[in-house]
Amino acid sequence: MNFEAFRKVEQSAFYALVAAIGLMVLVGLGAAHYMEEHGHVVTGMTNQIVWGMPHVFAIFLIVAASGVLNVASIGSVFGKTVYKARAPLSGLLALAMLAGGLTVLMLDLGRPDRLIVAMTHYNFKSVFALNVFFYTGFFAIVAIYIWTMMERRMNVYSKYAGFAAFIWRLALTTATGSIFGFLVARQAYASAMLAPMFIIMSFAFGLAVFIIVQHVMYRWNGRTLDEAIKRRLKNLLAIFVGAVFYFTLVYHLTNLYFAKQVAFERFILLDGGVYTNLFWFGQILLGTLAPLAILFHPGMGKKCGWIVTAAMLVILGGFAQLYVLLIGGQAFPLEIFPGMQASSSFFDGRINPYSPSLPEFLLGFGGIAIAALLTVIAVRVLHFMPEDDFSQVGKQALTD
Repeated sequence: MNFEAFRKVEQSAFYALVAAIGLMVLVGLGAAHYMEEHGHVVTGMTNQIVWGMPHVFAIFLIVAASGVLNVASIGSVFGKTVYKARAPLSGLLALAMLAGGLTVLMLDLGRPDRLIVAMTHYNFKSVFALNVFFYTGFFAIVAIYIWTMMERRMNVYSKYAGFAAFIWRLALTTATGSIFGFLVARQAYASAMLAPMFIIMSFAFGLAVFIIVQHVMYRWNGRTLDEAIKRRLKNLLAIFVGAVFYFTLVYHLTNLYFAKQVAFERFILLDGGVYTNLFWFGQILLGTLAPLAILFHPGMGKKCGWIVTAAMLVILGGFAQLYVLLIGGQAFPLEIFPGMQASSSFFDGRINPYSPSLPEFLLGFGGIAIAALLTVIAVRVLHFMPEDDFSQVGKQALTD
């Protein structure tokens, strides 16, 4: 096959991919329209479970958007050449995923036009209001950061822009975790552990997404990832997954220390049904132990296919973790009068039921599709493919 024929085949494949992802976006928008027309009664959400499956997708995308930028930060802020070559792609994924996550949140409002109120009227005691500044600031800072990396005459400012992006994304993820950490009414939340736990979760989820996207890009272009780079990325992912496990352990042990939290911990760890199953089999087994076993295995840990599998398991475990935290925390009965007995006909002492509906899943996948569509088009139009200086890669490999 000559070059011209190959180019036409590759171009046709690209358009087919864009069409498939675009169809997923339209399905997600259709689901949002359906929920807007019929109301949230067509979802599993109620006045007890006000955050449902779309919010799990949205928070995952927002948290992972912050974490995927970690690859760029390691390159620009800490001067690691291996990661510096991946910094533009890292910044692109950060913007695309944040756009997808915020789109899901906006469309789930029921009245997306009400977003204007949130943008023009601020309650500075509300973490939600503060997040408006963090999200818009993130877009601006990361866009400038990408510009300094891709415009040669602006390269001298890349380190400063990278440092600003590094600080800002830590603040953004802290604010996202604080949404729950400041909710004193829910026993699952109201913990200072949630802010740092969300930060390390972002590192693990973001790097897992980056590894998968990079693998797809290399396969699409018929390239092979260098062994030294592969080893560094998979070792870093293992460290982040282990750190998430550590913070999860400390979070639950801290709750068990307080007598008022024992009932909630029993609900999550033993008696919670689907939430208990998702915690042990989804988050711990599938999303933590299995990836660590793969990444540290002397054989599987050296193969790209298994590393990508481990990254996928980390992502699935991340969704399970957010589902347990977000929805399980709302399902547990709200204790309005601590230490007192209250009785009424309004769900007192009852586990709040929740079953996600198809439109909720479709809206969530639509957010992922938006992030994918932005990434695919940007990678096609601009030069985001990592280009490694293998002489520098070899030197850094010797210091590992």
